Amino acid sequence: MLTRNNLSSIYVLDQDEALTFYTEVLGLEVSADVNFGPMRWLTVRVPGDRKEILLERPGLPAHDEATAAQVRELVSKGAGGGWLAFTTDDVQGTFAKIEAAGADITQEPMEQPYGTDFAIRDPFGNNIRIGSIHAG
Repeated sequence: MLTRNNLSSIYVLDQDEALTFYTEVLGLEVSADVNFGPMRWLTVRVPGDRKEILLERPGLPAHDEATAAQVRELVSKGAGGGWLAFTTDDVQGTFAKIEAAGADITQEPMEQPYGTDFAIRDPFGNNIRIGSIHAG
């Protein structure tokens, strides 16, 4: 039986820009930043959490150059298929901080059947939802 999800991955076009966004705007911490030859293994996580997010650049070793170019084109159109969801204890305060940082807001905070959340995009078009979930 599976016991937990320890790693997720999203495509980014520039790992340094992604690192700035995910650490300085969202407040995540670097978990790993290792050069593995053909790729940079760059992961971030919510402080104190074990689950990591790989900020993956399309290319070797996962893709040949032709495929990587196609993936980069999809990512640049916001169609990379990646999305993330985070919880917060302070939806309004988190929204205000992220809005002030100039993030691409796609939905302001609103009540949903499951809680309150808002939506943003990272600099590469990946969708991110941040909110609080009702208990139960």
